[in-house]
Amino acid sequence: MARSPVRLAFTVTVLVGVILAAVHTSAQQPATPGARVEVPPPPFSDGIFPCSNCHNKTMPPNRTRRVLRDFHTDIDLKHDAEHRWCLDCHDAENRDQLHLASGEPVPFEESYRLCGQCHGEKYRDWRAGVHGRRVGQWNGQKQYLLCVHCHSPHQPHFKAMAPVAAPRPPIRRQP
Repeated sequence: MARSPVRLAFTVTVLVGVILAAVHTSAQQPATPGARVEVPPPPFSDGIFPCSNCHNKTMPPNRTRRVLRDFHTDIDLKHDAEHRWCLDCHDAENRDQLHLASGEPVPFEESYRLCGQCHGEKYRDWRAGVHGRRVGQWNGQKQYLLCVHCHSPHQPHFKAMAPVAAPRPPIRRQP
């Protein structure tokens, strides 16, 4: 059965539109889960990085779960503290990096991969630009903030905030 030229043109137009939409959508999707994402440097406290300055070969890792009393006394672990310990995330052999549950080393600039192991929904939303902050071109290069730019990795929940009144609208002056 022969198709009319109008119907053929319509079918081709729809097909081209679907292909272009798919290409556009795939260009907008964040990189594959294993691919590196452009992020600013992690917000380290002054004087603590690189960790190997103190945690070197002469300081063997102490894997005992405990309250830190000698150094890092400002860290109060409230991130699944019943089950977690520093070396669950920080690499014992190379303190200048983290590690995944598989043992794969991860640089601090890719800490989102570590967080994403347990916080899959947040990681998915972060990659899509729904959770956290993402800046850049709507159809091009994007830069994400790491989880640790907003959340403390040791106490990730935001502290409760007191409610405040809504801001007042500006006074409009007549010309």
